[in-house]
Amino acid sequence: MSASLAFVFPGQGSQSLTMLAELGAQHALIGETFAEASAALGYDLWALTQQGPEEQLNQTDKTQPAILTASVALWRLWLAQGGAQPAFVAGHSLGEYSALVAAGSLPFAEAVKLVELRGQLMQQAVPAGQGGMAAILGLEDADVLAACAEAAQGEVVSAVNFNAPGQVVIAGSAAAVVRAIEACKARGAKRAMPLPVSVPSHCELMRPAAERFAEAVAAIAWQTPQIPLVQNVSAAVVADLEALTGNLLAQLYSPVRWVESMVCLAENGVTDLVECGPGKVLSGLNKRCVKGINTHNLDTPDAFAATRAALA
Repeated sequence: MSASLAFVFPGQGSQSLTMLAELGAQHALIGETFAEASAALGYDLWALTQQGPEEQLNQTDKTQPAILTASVALWRLWLAQGGAQPAFVAGHSLGEYSALVAAGSLPFAEAVKLVELRGQLMQQAVPAGQGGMAAILGLEDADVLAACAEAAQGEVVSAVNFNAPGQVVIAGSAAAVVRAIEACKARGAKRAMPLPVSVPSHCELMRPAAERFAEAVAAIAWQTPQIPLVQNVSAAVVADLEALTGNLLAQLYSPVRWVESMVCLAENGVTDLVECGPGKVLSGLNKRCVKGINTHNLDTPDAFAATRAALA
């Protein structure tokens, strides 16, 4: 184990057609991991990620298993290639489930079905077109919070992802999000732009999804994480299984405290963060969350090799 190493797992928005294609062509373990997920889901997940259609891959209940499976495939490949075990794991939103699989807390096949259901319940909680999300850039957290409070007017809109200093995502009722965008611009935001998502994640509108999700979470035989896991809701290492599962439910309607989570890792001696999943979304954020931290990726053969060399 490397005491200064943490693995972080991405969430929705990191998916893309042909993700992991090159690594999949070189390593059977990637295809085997996707085959395991496909057996649990009842459809060919690898075919969907490689061939599309893209609109289907971008549906929440398809995106979540796809990203989780890609992340777990990379994690398995890392270990199979003799990569060091990290001292901590964390995941952004959906990525928390990938982190739980990596930490030995949640069996992979159950995780795939669980996040598929999570996606379905999130989609059902708010009919299409009634919710929205927006990225607010270049504004202090306090100003974003004040803009949301001013724009709510009896509807839901709140800051839901504290992704990096000066980068906050808001979510809520469609009309309230539009008002909050204008309020953020009026306060001097550099950019305030709607996001192309079908579900307003991590806001109060998702509470019904959490209530319906509770039964599925309770049905799983959770294990204590074998690698310390920093959770989104608390931005702290989880203490026990009751807190862990409670936080997973609260995560659906609570903000992702990513900046604080990365600060928590740094305060625990982490100097190297490996993004274990498709894309490089988190690496861009992580550099801004903690100055001087080293960020690494695994999603292409070159990136994988470079990370192995850097951390050997």
